[in-house]
Amino acid sequence: MAPGFSIGKGLQVTESSANPYSITTKRAAVSSGPSGPGSEATAGQTPPPGALSTITPELISQQRTLRKVELGTDVKSLFAEAKPYGIGPGDVINIVVWNHPELVLAPAGATLTTDASGLSSVGNGYNVSPEGLIQFPLLGTFKIAGLTENKAREEITRRLAKFLQDPQVTLRVQAYRAGRIYIDGEVRTPGLQAINDIPMTLPEAISRAGGFTILADRATVAVTRKGTTTMINMPQLTTLGVNPSSILLTAGDLLRVGSRDDTKVYVMGEVTRPMTLPLRNGRLTLNEALGEAGGVNATSGNPRQIYVVRSRSGDSATVADASGAATSTTPEVYHLDASSPTAYALAEGFELKSRDVVFVDPVPLVLWNRVVSLILPSAQITNTAHDITK
Repeated sequence: MAPGFSIGKGLQVTESSANPYSITTKRAAVSSGPSGPGSEATAGQTPPPGALSTITPELISQQRTLRKVELGTDVKSLFAEAKPYGIGPGDVINIVVWNHPELVLAPAGATLTTDASGLSSVGNGYNVSPEGLIQFPLLGTFKIAGLTENKAREEITRRLAKFLQDPQVTLRVQAYRAGRIYIDGEVRTPGLQAINDIPMTLPEAISRAGGFTILADRATVAVTRKGTTTMINMPQLTTLGVNPSSILLTAGDLLRVGSRDDTKVYVMGEVTRPMTLPLRNGRLTLNEALGEAGGVNATSGNPRQIYVVRSRSGDSATVADASGAATSTTPEVYHLDASSPTAYALAEGFELKSRDVVFVDPVPLVLWNRVVSLILPSAQITNTAHDITK
């Protein structure tokens, strides 16, 4: 297996046990041959076949074609229409039969009082059992789980009609305990949220958690349901004209909002300000990255040698196989010649991905000067020591 390969005069992609691939600046070899200052040995320094792609209008067009233009079936599977809340096990139900205070369940130790309307001034509550049952005076035990508030009220009214004349019943859910979801990540108040009579849509869940934090990446919202995780790009939903409220969460779902710190691009080499940049709602172009970094360094940068290094697998990388050809895990390397101003139009169309590395190669003279700066101090020390020992 080849140990690595170089792209340009200053960038070398090598394999590492700690890092799938590392990027190092290779010093040019000093040569007095015809190649002149800054020339390098060519053995092992050319990229394997298929490892280097030139950024062209055709490549950008292909990139746009591969970009999702419609929602996947995994996201569509989360779409659902909101339905009226169905009472479930664990819920606490408040039931009042007008003008029949004897049917009001008084809390332990409380004194039961009624007002002129016959309603108890102290709220009562019936816990729904794990089997979905409640026990009510005159009616005994019966199932209520799965019914809406209106259906449950009608059911109790129908049953009480056998004992009371024209019973008037008021029923509401006093405490919602049947279902909850867990919200984590870049929201202001992560934690459990109970599902109640307001449909738990995706925006509703985020709102209940206090909204996004400043580091939230709206393009990496994950919903885990029954062990299956679905990634949701919220800006893409709105771009496609899809209302995020179409996504309805159910009991047991896990919602996690990713951080922009986890989706960074690294700008290195001969730029004015080397830096890391987060993707903006999942998107960042090469032109934007170079612009944020202050552009190619006017004195040391080589605009003809701008590279984007991208990991194919994200967890491991093999530089080349035994024949020297690029393998499926070889980092992809894209090259842009920005010596012409029109090339920046291509850079504007080239979209970066999380963990991409943008590298600007130095001009050959800079490479030569760096080698000299390393050699001269050693030479001066040697000469000084020689003079002392004379």
